[in-house]
Amino acid sequence: MEWTFSQEELPATAESFWQHYKGQHIFTLEGPMGAGKTTFIKALCSARGVEDATASPTFSIINEYAFRENGQEYTIYHLDLYRLKDEEEAIAAGVEDTLYHDHAISFVEWPDIINDLLPPDTVRLQLSVLPDKKRLLRAG
Repeated sequence: MEWTFSQEELPATAESFWQHYKGQHIFTLEGPMGAGKTTFIKALCSARGVEDATASPTFSIINEYAFRENGQEYTIYHLDLYRLKDEEEAIAAGVEDTLYHDHAISFVEWPDIINDLLPPDTVRLQLSVLPDKKRLLRAG
């Protein structure tokens, strides 16, 4: 799957994303610094009805957001593993708990150090910056 979008098209892209990935729970998001990974995740949270303020978890490593759907409470975990050195440090930070949590969705930025921990059905996403300031999101 692939989406090309501008900043203005971000809310509609987030809605389309959720329609396509209904039922998926673990996503990795790769791309260069400044590509808009956190901005995209913020739009996805908003599309799911998250009311909490969303921010980059660069220093906290893991941010947690709640939303309700069909009377059930769910959690979105947003992980930024850029500052972690290895898998051991990721485990100590609680990363495994976010990946195997019922009623939760996890987005993982900079996922390389935890590749062995990721479930086989993880959706791997790549975000690129296009010359016209649009973004290209590819799943693969």
